[in-house]
Amino acid sequence: MHIYAIGDIHGQLGLLQDMHDRIARDQDRHGPGLIVHLGDYVDRGPDSRGVVDYLMRGMAEGRNWLVLMGNHDRMFTGFLNDPHWQDPGLRSELSWLHWKLGGAATLASYGVPNAADRPVAKVHAEAVAAVPVEHRRFLEALPDRHQAGEAIFVHAGLRPGIPLAEQSQTDLVWIRQGFLDLRTDHGALVVHGHTAIDQPTHYGNRLNLDSGAAYGGPLTGAVIRGRDAWVLGRDGRHRLPVTPEAPDR
Repeated sequence: MHIYAIGDIHGQLGLLQDMHDRIARDQDRHGPGLIVHLGDYVDRGPDSRGVVDYLMRGMAEGRNWLVLMGNHDRMFTGFLNDPHWQDPGLRSELSWLHWKLGGAATLASYGVPNAADRPVAKVHAEAVAAVPVEHRRFLEALPDRHQAGEAIFVHAGLRPGIPLAEQSQTDLVWIRQGFLDLRTDHGALVVHGHTAIDQPTHYGNRLNLDSGAAYGGPLTGAVIRGRDAWVLGRDGRHRLPVTPEAPDR
């Protein structure tokens, strides 16, 4: 059995569609498999609304897709519910509309311009009116974890030593320190994104698929079978070797 996983998308609809085309060609050769999206569909990129529409449409059509929650997806809906809400995983001096987070790009895709440069109350009122309720409900209801066979799929990682069922959502969508720096075996291969690196890397205990689409990098899709992984290029599968000492940045 194989499963597909796609790293952080961040409003890059064209890259997402291209990756689904690659997966379709791979499925023609190797048979169907679940497609897991690892979160962060919004922020920074040009078409967050288009990405959410695309994912919702595929799910409504009954595609064999799983769409997991990322920290940016949670911040987006948190802002819509309360413009002063502070995500517990976010540094206190930042807000979702800070330029580092990219929330203004998301709102621009919904027709709310210059969100980072105007009073928050006005931006919030416009955002609530512009974002379809269906989009909010879809993102708020996303699951934050999935285990299948020898792989665990989450957005950011796991808190080591805690059973999957007891992991907090904040750790699942935000964790870096205490996860990235450990070589501990988690009982399964943890497939994640969240921390952008130059290329997808298999560390033995975990597989990072965030190759920086948010910053002009490519979008990575991979095939996972057991604890082995292959990245999907335009010409098909390429086995990803285990490089346990390669650092995340």
